[in-house]
Amino acid sequence: MMSPLIELRALLGQTGVLSAQEASERAAGIWRTDTIQAACIARPRTTQQVSQVLEFCHAHNLKVVTHGGLTGLVHGADSTKSDVVLSLELMREIEEINAVQRTVVVQAGVPLQNLQDAADAEDLFFPLDLGGRGTATLGGNAATNAGGNRVIRYGMMRDMILGIEAVLADGTIVSSMNHLIKNNSGYDLKQLFIGSEGTLGVITRLVLRLREKPLSRTTAFVGVENFNSVVELLKHMDGGLGGSLSAFEVMWRDFYELVAKGSKRGGGPIGTHHQFYALVENQGANPKLDTENFQALLESALEMGLIEDAAIARSERESLEFWSLRDDVERTFQWGEPIIFDVSLPVDKMESYTTALQENLETLMRGTKVWIFGHLGDGNLHLCIQTPDGEAVTHRKIIERCVYEPLQPIGGSVSAEHGIGLEKKPYLHLCRSEAEIRLMRTLKATLDPKGLLNPGKIFNHL
Repeated sequence: MMSPLIELRALLGQTGVLSAQEASERAAGIWRTDTIQAACIARPRTTQQVSQVLEFCHAHNLKVVTHGGLTGLVHGADSTKSDVVLSLELMREIEEINAVQRTVVVQAGVPLQNLQDAADAEDLFFPLDLGGRGTATLGGNAATNAGGNRVIRYGMMRDMILGIEAVLADGTIVSSMNHLIKNNSGYDLKQLFIGSEGTLGVITRLVLRLREKPLSRTTAFVGVENFNSVVELLKHMDGGLGGSLSAFEVMWRDFYELVAKGSKRGGGPIGTHHQFYALVENQGANPKLDTENFQALLESALEMGLIEDAAIARSERESLEFWSLRDDVERTFQWGEPIIFDVSLPVDKMESYTTALQENLETLMRGTKVWIFGHLGDGNLHLCIQTPDGEAVTHRKIIERCVYEPLQPIGGSVSAEHGIGLEKKPYLHLCRSEAEIRLMRTLKATLDPKGLLNPGKIFNHL
């Protein structure tokens, strides 16, 4: 067989395929310093071209790894020198926004922020939001079932997808571009591809549900004395706002202190002496009444002893500054590359889990830093862990066992929103039963019998 580079350029044109050398000049991820290893990078512009690439690779038993924005944290897009990387970076068209139906049709390579801005220009709103919004693509968001900051109100990416077009391993195009909110006719085939991490098919186009644009946003940063008060505050605010609470982010003291000291102002909106911090946000329809109600709820929380201090954003700029603290995960890299975890567990188990984790790590490696923050409103915590020698990655197995194994008896999950990839594959059994994993394997064997799509991710091919 001729080189896949030559063959694929015949399909996609000279600029449609990058060589192995050109691939090696690209970073393997936005958080990484290593580079992409691949036989070549195919860059189609249409679903039909994706189909042609996969049909060719299937006929010649070439393994394919799909790339979106490369913002993942679980090595779900890692490739080898013999793999064909299928990048959707040229598929960036927002094809149609229907303001009446409140839907949008997009190609999979559209960055999340591009859609947010396009919806905003139509006085509509796409609620998915995460720190990598400028780079993360909608196809990648769908393939990993992204969560982010507003899950408590709007759900995961899965809840925003009405239709999908995907290409199977052999090049077959499955077009299920449904525009209806209600369509209960047979199997919901799009669900096969959402969260499958590119192992069952390549998502090329999506129909997404838009919402009416909120008319108000009220954001507060509050300090809390203990974790029980954090939980009570969540219930107090969500109940008092009638279910319109859009975000409830919590930071343990060490993380807040770290990012506050590194902020442009040289400090956060409130002092660093509280044990916990909550970033609380409400989206509503009446700026004046919503702000008054929000402030009244915070005042009553203060009277009830649920909070010790609070700062309310007085402008959109201040609201963005509050969020910039929550998103400043890079601050934890100053002592070397930490290991970043993304776990899900019952809210009432969080304090005992995190306390035991910190104690276990301190016993095993004295001086280990554990920064904790996350989307507590939907049970998702992020952990950034660094060892005293600044080489946490060399102690990965020990740290992973400390983080993951205690989740099984409390009904937690090793992945709340980042997926499994290669990194969490050895621990999938802690949160999925043998029967579930067996069924996943059956689906993989049926749709990709040769095991060519994103090989080795989630679990090994049969």
